[in-house]
Amino acid sequence: MNDINTPILYSFRRCPYAMRARLALTYSGSELEHREILLKNKPQAMLEASPKGTVPVLVLPEGKVIDESLDIMLWALAVNDPQNWLPESSEDKSAIMALIKKNDFEFKSQLDRYKYADRHPEHPMEYYRSQGELFLEQLDSLLSNQDYLMGDKLTLADMAIAPFIRQFAHVDRDWFYSTRYENLQQWLKAFLESKLFIQIMIKHPVWLEQS
Repeated sequence: MNDINTPILYSFRRCPYAMRARLALTYSGSELEHREILLKNKPQAMLEASPKGTVPVLVLPEGKVIDESLDIMLWALAVNDPQNWLPESSEDKSAIMALIKKNDFEFKSQLDRYKYADRHPEHPMEYYRSQGELFLEQLDSLLSNQDYLMGDKLTLADMAIAPFIRQFAHVDRDWFYSTRYENLQQWLKAFLESKLFIQIMIKHPVWLEQS
């Protein structure tokens, strides 16, 4: 039974949007009830909270619903941001948000076409991969002289984007790790081996809705 004072998170373990929400919520130390769902059998309680039916969905104790992953991340950082993932400088914030926007509105569409190329027969898989590579090249260049996307310090940009690079890389691991994107490979490896990522990828049983 849910504590009425605890936020509820509807999530799906492998969804990159849900991953990044969990990263920020866990990092911020936010207490919540994790409700793992099956995308093919979405619980009615989640659909009532967010009719669009996509994860993540965060339901706050006062009834407010946040159903965009980046908004959930920003909410979590507003609660607690001990390592300043979101810097105070408005210029730095703008640069972070611009890179995330490029990930979300350009790269993600190429990722989907690459991963599900059979659903998009207009072009071969390699075509969609080459389109996605434009973003990989940009990130690899950013990482050529620094450890993180925005410099020598981890920021919201790294955590908002890494789950999508992971998904792109895992479409064809052999291809990805044979490319020239060595900086990006190292960055992704560090992310996948981080305590925070390992923590948010712990398997949860599927939440069963009470009838």
